[in-house]
Amino acid sequence: MMDSDWLILRKMRPTIDRIASNVAAKDKLAVDFGCGSQPYRSLFELRGIVYRGADIKGGDIHISERGCLETADSSADLVLSFQVLEHVRDVSQYLKEAHRVLRDNGVLVLSTHGSWLYHPHPEDHRRWTRQGLLAELAHYGFETTECIPLLGPLAWTTLVRLTCGYQACSRVPLIGRALAKILAVVMNARGYLEDLITPEWVRRDNACVYVTVSRPAGSQP
Repeated sequence: MMDSDWLILRKMRPTIDRIASNVAAKDKLAVDFGCGSQPYRSLFELRGIVYRGADIKGGDIHISERGCLETADSSADLVLSFQVLEHVRDVSQYLKEAHRVLRDNGVLVLSTHGSWLYHPHPEDHRRWTRQGLLAELAHYGFETTECIPLLGPLAWTTLVRLTCGYQACSRVPLIGRALAKILAVVMNARGYLEDLITPEWVRRDNACVYVTVSRPAGSQP
């Protein structure tokens, strides 16, 4: 609870863990499209999935400057995309590539922001409503079977204040880190309680993050 991102990560990891369990089969190939530090790699490898990280720099598979995955058509059982889509300049290219490398009965597991602060890593281009995200995925040939909202508006507004306050406290000489951690505990506890009392129908269309599970349209599970 002493980290500024605890509120969202405490829900994200169990959600991805459950999805990994549902789609797992030994020796399936998963391509993590924009893998970064690969925070969820172990969740898939523990289930016997062959994990390959893809990124512009580093990773097992190179992503070209045009956004192309250097791997064959219909070569992956899973395409993973965690908090990448909002940073992608060319969403069309990104989702077309995800569709291209997936096998006909493959699964796309994707998370992205609904509502959140501007955060360039190195760029930050968009946010999604639930309806808009599902429509975008459908436009590029995906049928979404799950769209899971994480953190409703009461909690994520608290998280925004915590994020700003945490950064401000961290800059205070000598005692800054301690102040930031105290603030994190207080605000995380508040956000946790706020999310408990948020009705599901409110969270559904006003989430901080959406986690989706999709298949190429027309494919069989």
